[in-house]
Amino acid sequence: MDTALTAAITTIKTVNVLATPATHRVTNPITLAPSWPITRSNMLDLYGCNSFLNTQRAPNPNPKIKSRALFVTQCSTKPNTDRDNATDQNSTVEANSNSNFHEPTKPTSNPPLFSSNSSFSRGLVFDLGPEKSWDGVEIGSPVVKRYLSDEEERWYMWYHGRSNGNQPDSIGLAVSSNGIHWERGQGPVRSTGDVGLVMNCSKDWWAFDTQSIRPCEVVIMSSAKVRANNAVYWLYYTGFSSEKVEFSYNSLEFNLQNPERVHIDDDENDGIRKVFVFRSLPGLAMSQDGRHWARIEGEHHTGALFDVGSSGEWDSMFIASPQVVFHGTGDLRMYYHSFDVENGNFAIGFARSRDGIKWVKLGKIIGAGANGAFDEFGVVNACVVRNRKDGKYVMAYEGVAADGGKSIGLAVSRDGLKSWQRVQDEAVLKPSEEDGWDNKGVGSPCLVQMDGDADEWRLYYRGIGKGGRMGIGMAVSEGSEIRRFKRWTGFHL
Repeated sequence: MDTALTAAITTIKTVNVLATPATHRVTNPITLAPSWPITRSNMLDLYGCNSFLNTQRAPNPNPKIKSRALFVTQCSTKPNTDRDNATDQNSTVEANSNSNFHEPTKPTSNPPLFSSNSSFSRGLVFDLGPEKSWDGVEIGSPVVKRYLSDEEERWYMWYHGRSNGNQPDSIGLAVSSNGIHWERGQGPVRSTGDVGLVMNCSKDWWAFDTQSIRPCEVVIMSSAKVRANNAVYWLYYTGFSSEKVEFSYNSLEFNLQNPERVHIDDDENDGIRKVFVFRSLPGLAMSQDGRHWARIEGEHHTGALFDVGSSGEWDSMFIASPQVVFHGTGDLRMYYHSFDVENGNFAIGFARSRDGIKWVKLGKIIGAGANGAFDEFGVVNACVVRNRKDGKYVMAYEGVAADGGKSIGLAVSRDGLKSWQRVQDEAVLKPSEEDGWDNKGVGSPCLVQMDGDADEWRLYYRGIGKGGRMGIGMAVSEGSEIRRFKRWTGFHL
């Protein structure tokens, strides 16, 4: 870093991150920036929005100029509480945990279409929205968080949805009191207590996320460099652009279909099969209420946090599903997947960061399983959680079989770095039987560790059924070790 840039960054004191007014909607985005004169190249710009239509970056006059990282120096695990009440005033960053929050209003409940007691809907906890709603055609990518206060238990679920085949994906929020019965909204959020659509694709031609966005992780942190009366939600997400990348691995015998949003078309001229995919990169947005988001521009000229690898590197094709875990002060870890062209399979790698914005990639950590295994063609969509009981890291991932089948597997590591071991050769959750709602595939896992003496875990996941119909399901762990999961069938008294 040159001397001038170092001096410029040192002078930056605070950046305003203001909650969106609950009752006002304006046309233009608000630029949130320090009150002293600055130049664009020396600061991190936060662009807020007062409307779901404006959840996007402000126009970038020169997309080749990169924004600079914001250094996180304080953290609270409590959203919507004073920083003076933070649990640890000295930590650089701190993992999200049971948190206090404020819900001004109760949204309308939207129950699932099927009874969970039927064999068809076993495990289904969140179905497609109504026909004309923003999430009436496709849902997936569940990011589930459980927050506790002295008065109540509250669950948040961010997920992606789509209304029809011609519309890009959006990100929405649903809430629950028990993680089973969810309240959703059919349209955009309009207040701090509302639920529904919370973030759209970018409208900026130069951005990396113009075609599709998928939530991957939400972390609650606060910073002395971000002026706010409470902690801030950090949303890490996958953004897809219109750039096409040729996927020409010869042994690929199945179509890479949605919900990965990578299959576009095949070109079989001259008997040569060519598959093209959308380029994807990792992004970051911030919010004070989990509903109104301001995109944070990373170092890449498209606004992404970082770029794909160079030609010949394992992640040179795309970067997808960035999932971030807090390890310790000044140590955040991102797990993401790509397609390893040299080895011909999907793989998961990781990167590290001190501030959650500037990342250093450290290579691949887990690849394809054995011949004939449920993950023979690779692993994608990792969800990594640090076990509160023994400090080990648990990774739930989506395994891709040789025929394109999708199941969920588990791996563990003592340090969360490169010493990952699969817990068993078989999947811990497979597609259901022939008549089940998720009989075509299960994936996009999200692990939630419950409280209590028993080592109980919940596994939320995206299921695909007949005709490509999607839903979000939940399974619970069986036994003292998380090697088996059983689909939820109801509360047992």
